[in-house]
Amino acid sequence: GVFLTFFYKGRYITKTKFHFNNTYKKMFSKTEDNGKGTVSGFAAACTAMANTIGVGNIGGVASAIVSGGPGAVFWIWIADIFGISVKASEIILGQRFRVKFDESMDEYVCDRSFVMKNSMGWKIGGVILAFFVAIFGPWTNVVQSEAVTSSVAEAFHLNPYITLGILGITVFLTIFGGLKRISSSMERVVPVMAIVYIGATILLLIMNINHIPEALISIFKSAFTPASAAGGFAGATVKQAIRYGIARGVYSSDAGTGYGMVAHAPAITDHPIRQSSWGWGEVMVDLVVCTMTALTVIITKAYIVFPNVTSAHLTTVAFGSVFGVVGTLFMGAAITVFAWTTIIGLYYSCEKSINYIFGDSKYNKIAVKGYMIYFLIPIVFFSNLEANLLWTITDLISGM
Repeated sequence: GVFLTFFYKGRYITKTKFHFNNTYKKMFSKTEDNGKGTVSGFAAACTAMANTIGVGNIGGVASAIVSGGPGAVFWIWIADIFGISVKASEIILGQRFRVKFDESMDEYVCDRSFVMKNSMGWKIGGVILAFFVAIFGPWTNVVQSEAVTSSVAEAFHLNPYITLGILGITVFLTIFGGLKRISSSMERVVPVMAIVYIGATILLLIMNINHIPEALISIFKSAFTPASAAGGFAGATVKQAIRYGIARGVYSSDAGTGYGMVAHAPAITDHPIRQSSWGWGEVMVDLVVCTMTALTVIITKAYIVFPNVTSAHLTTVAFGSVFGVVGTLFMGAAITVFAWTTIIGLYYSCEKSINYIFGDSKYNKIAVKGYMIYFLIPIVFFSNLEANLLWTITDLISGM
């Protein structure tokens, strides 16, 4: 991230007008981009943001503070700032080395494996990577389903098995429709979801505006000096702040995971650089949402007051401590939608590995249908594991 930021001379950070015109301004444009592709650039970005704006911003940030103290938030910022150029590079690679599948599906496809093969000829490396993604990728979704069941149970007192059943059925119905149904759903849900959550968080911060300076001071102070124990918080070293901050920052923004290659490959655009502006657009939204979530948890002192609570459940009780039952109900619903979109976005990513392994053949179409069932197994049957263990598993799988 540091290398690429200097390589581009900081343009993915400083050229805000150019990037804004090629991202958010297009949300209100009725004209389509010129060029080849399967879905609009904005629809592709919404599919990408389904992963970027999700449980990582809510549960990931909360777990980072629990494990690394308030200082972890500073290192989330660092991961995001230098991650912008990384994600932009991934989008360029996805556009540059994408492949058109005609026989098994009418779609432009690309992911890390396609790039390894088509840019450097690493066919075997591509297969190994595709295997890791296809087999282990779905298991990172367990943090999503755990966040849903714990938050819905807190808000609505609904039996987890009912929650998981509804989640599994709705995810299956969406992914069964393929890319166009996925991107269409994300185009409708993701922008509204982000705006509503940011609006609710702004209201909470306004109600506690006097505590914001103190929270910011604790973030900067704990980033470079150990955070002392307080109440139910055990304290954290600087090493823990850096480790958990960067890990959660990478997970929430997806910068460096290669997901940008997958989601933006089918985008209709006249040039890869124009589409790469979404590297800036997505990570900036991630930075804003992560910061607001962090301030909510720190200002309410939820990580101190509720020592046995972590992940998205902690953000839920933080909202509940300010807004009462309404806040708890809101977060239960919001986290459910966040997790739902993230799971669907990740499915699309994992499916590309199946596409790579089987190629543009009739076997690809058969394998994809069977893979949908395998993808749902971790989500529905393994969400009862302890949250911190699930985040550790997710970190290990991301590394693989």
